[in-house]
Amino acid sequence: MSDSGVPGSGATGPDAWAASGQRPDIRARAVEPAPAPVPQERYLRQLRLPELGALGQRRLAASRVAVIGAGGLGAPVLTYLVAAGIGEITLLDPDTVDPTNLHRQVLFTGEDLGRSKAVAAAEHLHALNPEVTVRAVVDVVTPENALEQLAGHHLVLDGTDNFPTRYLASDACELLDIPLVWGSILGFAGQVSVFWGAGGRGVTYRDVHPVPPRPGEVPSCSEAGVLGMLCGVIGSSMAMEAVKVLAGLGDVLFGRLALYDALRARWDELPLARDPGRRPVERIEDVMATCGLPGPTGPTLDEVTVAELPALLAEGVRVIDIREEHELDSGMVRGAEHLPMGAVLALAGAAGGGGPRAEGPAGTGAAEPGDDAAPAGPRHRLEGAVLYCAAGSRSGSVQRSLAAQGISVRSLRGGFGAVDGTELAVAPPR
Repeated sequence: MSDSGVPGSGATGPDAWAASGQRPDIRARAVEPAPAPVPQERYLRQLRLPELGALGQRRLAASRVAVIGAGGLGAPVLTYLVAAGIGEITLLDPDTVDPTNLHRQVLFTGEDLGRSKAVAAAEHLHALNPEVTVRAVVDVVTPENALEQLAGHHLVLDGTDNFPTRYLASDACELLDIPLVWGSILGFAGQVSVFWGAGGRGVTYRDVHPVPPRPGEVPSCSEAGVLGMLCGVIGSSMAMEAVKVLAGLGDVLFGRLALYDALRARWDELPLARDPGRRPVERIEDVMATCGLPGPTGPTLDEVTVAELPALLAEGVRVIDIREEHELDSGMVRGAEHLPMGAVLALAGAAGGGGPRAEGPAGTGAAEPGDDAAPAGPRHRLEGAVLYCAAGSRSGSVQRSLAAQGISVRSLRGGFGAVDGTELAVAPPR
């Protein structure tokens, strides 16, 4: 699973938490219903459900929801929330539609390639249900803008695939006292839960995963793969939980983590509780900066292809492998240096970083910090370099981060996976 599958130490003691009477009642977060009746014909089938009825539909019509990400999870989330008649939706996504998205991001078609996901999704969703207002925000949610972007919503849904945004969304929702529906997928496995800080009494993402993973410890979907159908299962479950919170229905997945194994066709569940030793969030932490983790993805600003790589190497362009040490067993690009992602980000911030290990033309030797091949100064060491990771997602994220700092680098499209098996791939030095 994309969160290592097993919650951290904060998941202990759920029975005691529930039995103590201190567990907040999330049903109290049902939205005040809209005063005017809603159209009957469009929602007739769900209006016939006594648990929802006209009152519940009016609650949905009055709801304001923020959805972070229009990708594999965001696509089914948005589709079902708009079809259900949510009043207003803010969609935040900086990315553009790529051919590799189409097998699972079912909101988009081939005609959307290269377009902003947020804008294209808003257009498709308007066609699905013109009664719902969808506001497209083509921007990354950051520690600087998160509170402003998410304030004023009744609920937030996080369908992103990077740890900094997950912690960021959880922290911002805890500060704003907004429930958060969270989902995660990888391979054939998925997770769903509902988090709510509840003024220091509830459970949040930090109670389940107190410590962020090390860089490279958990692969992304682009590196490990994912089936589109799994996105539908988890995304639909997220949308169901959202409707339950907003309309005050049923038993919400608050204080519970649902685990889905597609290969076994089985749902399992883990009870969750707030870590009594965790202090309430008082400020938003930039996990990307503090832990060296890849942040939100977006369109890579400058890429190179495998076909272009030999000429760049011949010209002496520095190629840097930003994967972690344990990932190098599969090989490296001939002539590349090894500098882990965390060290690259630290170097860009003039906070240090170790000397790179180099793969020379003959596959021997290591670049010393004082070599001519490694000029002094962080900007000179990185400026103009080509970065690569396993599949291109981490290097693309780092490329965007460095570009924001005025450091121009490029990302290798497809990462080492696009090179593996070619004459450009060699065994790493020992």
